[in-house]
Amino acid sequence: MNDTLLRTCRRLFLRGFTTQASIGIHDFELVNTQRIIIDVDVYVSLDATHPSHDSIEEVVNYDFIRAVLHARIARGHIGLQETLCDDIMNSLLEHTGVLAARVSTRKPDVYPDCEAVGVEAFRAKPGVL
Repeated sequence: MNDTLLRTCRRLFLRGFTTQASIGIHDFELVNTQRIIIDVDVYVSLDATHPSHDSIEEVVNYDFIRAVLHARIARGHIGLQETLCDDIMNSLLEHTGVLAARVSTRKPDVYPDCEAVGVEAFRAKPGVL
């Protein structure tokens, strides 16, 4: 992890968001939804999210992370996990309070001999790092 983010940011996270999604390129994936698990970290300015009055208006409300995930899944079929990661990442980084984000997706039911197959991406807004 970049030292700048560790020194200047607060990390909000969502772990194990599990849903059924239409995702994949193989014939069997095109006709059925499958379980997908998503993990998200967003990095926000520590200085800009200091809750001196213990009020939600003083911080980035992480409910928007779930809203981004639900909205992307609802848009319809996704061919690649890379596309899903990029779409989620782009939406997260549109939030003015988010400086950087990490998105991980995994499909746990693809192969019987492994826990999951997945993709992870990290990106910061220009000038953050």
